[in-house]
Amino acid sequence: MFRMHPSYKEYLWGGTRLKQNFHKAYAGDTLAETWELSCHEDGPCYIAEGKYAGLTLNEYIRAEGRKVLGKQAERFEQFPILIKLIDAADDLSIQVHPGNEYALKNEHQYGKMEMWYIVDCEEGASVYYGFSREVSREEFEERIRNKTLLEVLNKVYVKKGDVLFIEPGTIHAIGKGNVIAEIQQNSNVTYRVYDYGRRDKNGKERDLHIDKALQVTQRIPIKNQKSFEPHIASCEYFTVDKLVLDGTIMKCMSGNVDSATFVSLLVIDGEGWIHAEGESIAFQKGDSLFVSADTGNYNIEGACEILITTLR
Repeated sequence: MFRMHPSYKEYLWGGTRLKQNFHKAYAGDTLAETWELSCHEDGPCYIAEGKYAGLTLNEYIRAEGRKVLGKQAERFEQFPILIKLIDAADDLSIQVHPGNEYALKNEHQYGKMEMWYIVDCEEGASVYYGFSREVSREEFEERIRNKTLLEVLNKVYVKKGDVLFIEPGTIHAIGKGNVIAEIQQNSNVTYRVYDYGRRDKNGKERDLHIDKALQVTQRIPIKNQKSFEPHIASCEYFTVDKLVLDGTIMKCMSGNVDSATFVSLLVIDGEGWIHAEGESIAFQKGDSLFVSADTGNYNIEGACEILITTLR
């Protein structure tokens, strides 16, 4: 059972809320993302304390063996998921992710299935989520090139606690004012199609990936948001549940981590303790904890909200 130290990502749309509200000790002025549970080479997370302090999660897995991930992970060649916190002080680019078949063939890594949990947001915050109507490939390409794509996108106003499930091929973007927890496949493949004409610190516009996006984008509206009850999201790569303890009536939860899967705990509000097999770790808002498979009985107490991710 470990507290994890994330990789930090500073992008031009990032803000200060991860530092101010989620206790992220980052020296830069702005912080866009923290990769809280990651074995990806572009941003590994590290074990913060104890016997394995300083090792990446991947190094820990190699040292102890894949049994720490549980039996459900045996069907994956690589660590299957990646969990982030995202602070959008400005609009993110309009983008799309490929599925496994296309990504493995063209990018030599997995595609990206993902979900967003709205941890916090300003009044009037929104996201783009699919198309507002069906568009042809020709219209899609023309609107990318003449910068009118926003006119045919589905704009969704969000509130704290909302969940959006984003399958590969779905065009999407996080709008400014949102703090989001993102649980996704272990991938860093993104095809950008519109970026508001922004320029980086060197005065250069970021690259677009028009040809690849044309090949993978589903150009029809999303019919209905899926229901995953009793979970908040579930797919072949991850299952996500939410634990809420109010510190009074509901102030404790007990469970068991067996040999089936590891457990990831992302603390999105509050504070408390987790106890397991004679070991205890205090946690606060913004902390990410990794509990190895077959840890056994555990107990969480406090006043907190936690996203719990496992492998189905």
